[in-house]
Amino acid sequence: MKTFKMISFGLLTGDIADYLPMHDGIIINQENSHRMWILEMFLDAAHKERFEKLKAEEALIEAKVVISYPENEPAAFVLAVDAVHDIGDRVSVLLKGRLKRQRSEYAEQLLSELLDQGLEGQDLLKRFESDMRSRPRLKKK
Repeated sequence: MKTFKMISFGLLTGDIADYLPMHDGIIINQENSHRMWILEMFLDAAHKERFEKLKAEEALIEAKVVISYPENEPAAFVLAVDAVHDIGDRVSVLLKGRLKRQRSEYAEQLLSELLDQGLEGQDLLKRFESDMRSRPRLKKK
């Protein structure tokens, strides 16, 4: 197993990532045959009901997670809420899931979409660098 610091957690709704303000977070690669990961976040209690509902629904959620360093690209996960526990006036949320396989042609597809939008020069470069970090969903071609 390998353990890492979770820097940020963005819950995906469509193409929009809702980054939750964490007090702390940890992520564990179990390095098992199922390729499972465990994520634990320490949040304000205001988020408790949201995660309890997801747990009760047994919903699979998609998330963008930055691991170890703020400048790292977010990794995409498909997760299920495993547990929600009160800790003082805060809440611990335990999630389990898998790292989504990123399409190997992501950069090429992103560049193609940006060119189709008419971007060029420095505008193209800035948007490409930004989108490579945030990894928005691409249109299916």
